Amino acid sequence: QVLLVESGGGLVQAGDSLRLSCTASGRTSSMYAMAWFRQAPGKEREPVAGIRWIRWSIGSEYYADSVKGRFTISRDIANNTMSLQMNSLQPGDTAVYYCAGRTSAALWEDRTRYSYWGQGTQVTVSS
Repeated sequence: QVLLVESGGGLVQAGDSLRLSCTASGRTSSMYAMAWFRQAPGKEREPVAGIRWIRWSIGSEYYADSVKGRFTISRDIANNTMSLQMNSLQPGDTAVYYCAGRTSAALWEDRTRYSYWGQGTQVTVSS
């Protein structure tokens, strides 16, 4: 099993930046890739950014069109952490952000392929 714990959420104003972190523990060597998803009230959980690695090297990064150029995903493989740097935040980015991990190859946006989920962290952007 893998335990994922997010941190870094909060209340910011439009145009501000925020950095989310996700710390993984347990059988982290079983994970193949990780991602950030978000869920706004009344909406489905949607993919934000994903990252895949091979051994000790980052393989690929993926972004939803709505966050490209504003958000940056990163992973510290040695320390089992993943981060999401969010710049130029907009009210539309308000949501609960979830860290997720999967153990096999799949489309990064497919949330059904992620076996491990964090508890979520709230991000609120005021206008």
